[in-house]
Amino acid sequence: MISSNELRPGMKVELDGVPYVVTEYQHHKPGKGGAIVRTKVKNLRTGALVDRNFRPGEKLPLARIDEKNVQFLYRQGAEFHFMDLKTYEQFFLKEDALGAASRFLKEGLEVSLLFHQGEAIGMDLPTFVVLEVVATDPGVKGDTASGGSKPATLESGTVVQVPLFIEVGTRVRVDTRTGGYIERA
Repeated sequence: MISSNELRPGMKVELDGVPYVVTEYQHHKPGKGGAIVRTKVKNLRTGALVDRNFRPGEKLPLARIDEKNVQFLYRQGAEFHFMDLKTYEQFFLKEDALGAASRFLKEGLEVSLLFHQGEAIGMDLPTFVVLEVVATDPGVKGDTASGGSKPATLESGTVVQVPLFIEVGTRVRVDTRTGGYIERA
């Protein structure tokens, strides 16, 4: 158990049997009345962001989140196959268990899978991944004055906006938090 006064961004707590991670924390003392602890918490199962208020000193249970370091092997339809880096055991997870993070997986990438009560609830990706552009339209000569962008399909299947000078075969660095292009790799 942890006191609501000890909450900090990144802490994982369990509310009503569901694991959440604290994204924002603020201790608020209004002009009249008692103080409250305002938080924004993210549901680790669904990804929904929720505002929750607590009384100072209120006890909350810490969520039991197990992390397993794995390597992504391959995708077969809606199944993503992984290998545990400690035991070399291979297993697969459905796309809905991984959420939006699955669109940045490429073969050989090492990630941390998050488990709550034996069920996969998400994945911690590296902040940046390097992926190759497999399809994009050619940039039009002289169309660079405005610093335009164009869609590009990456080797993982996701589509991101890239500058006009990026061509097929170029390796680009992508921010997995925002899904945006950062630079050529």
